[in-house]
Amino acid sequence: MRAYVRRACVPAVLISAVLLAGCSSEGSDDEATSKASASAESTVEEQPSQKPSESAPASAVPVLKVGQSGTWAYGETDDLGENFKVTTQMQTTVVSAKYVTPDEIDTGNKPENGQFVRLTLTLKNVGNAPAEIMTYGVMEWEDDNTAAQDASTLEGVGDGRTLDTTYKPGQSVTGYLILDVGRRGGVVSYAGTEDPNADAAFKVELPA
Repeated sequence: MRAYVRRACVPAVLISAVLLAGCSSEGSDDEATSKASASAESTVEEQPSQKPSESAPASAVPVLKVGQSGTWAYGETDDLGENFKVTTQMQTTVVSAKYVTPDEIDTGNKPENGQFVRLTLTLKNVGNAPAEIMTYGVMEWEDDNTAAQDASTLEGVGDGRTLDTTYKPGQSVTGYLILDVGRRGGVVSYAGTEDPNADAAFKVELPA
């Protein structure tokens, strides 16, 4: 009888051990799953949020020397001066840049800024829509020592072809501007653009 009882107790003990092991295993799996989930959430929270840049990239502005050509975007904004839209493409070729005296341009006026320069350009519409170009009041000059200054003059207006006109697709004009710059060298900019991301449509490096 004692042997029977001893044998009967063994399976019972084994069954208890198996059940306890099973419960312990389930608890470990739940804990592991919970820790893995918490770790994943922590990883997601720690990652920095990706926000779009608030500043729009500046538009490319061709900087040209005598003999060079460059293409720039012509466009317009809405009635509020916002939402710039490119409508066509213009090309500028710098034909020549010559420093001149008042006598050479047949004027009795002296340059207020210091030096007259006759800048000859070819403007061409290489896009698919008309472009209206007006240069007076939007031609600026600057160098390393002087901030941008208005360089427009009325000298030479009415002589030869005018650059200020409406260019239909394929049309071009070669004409010149008499500009009043501070000194030889520096950069002349055509600031007649509505593009808010561009400080000028094109720029010309003047010879020293």
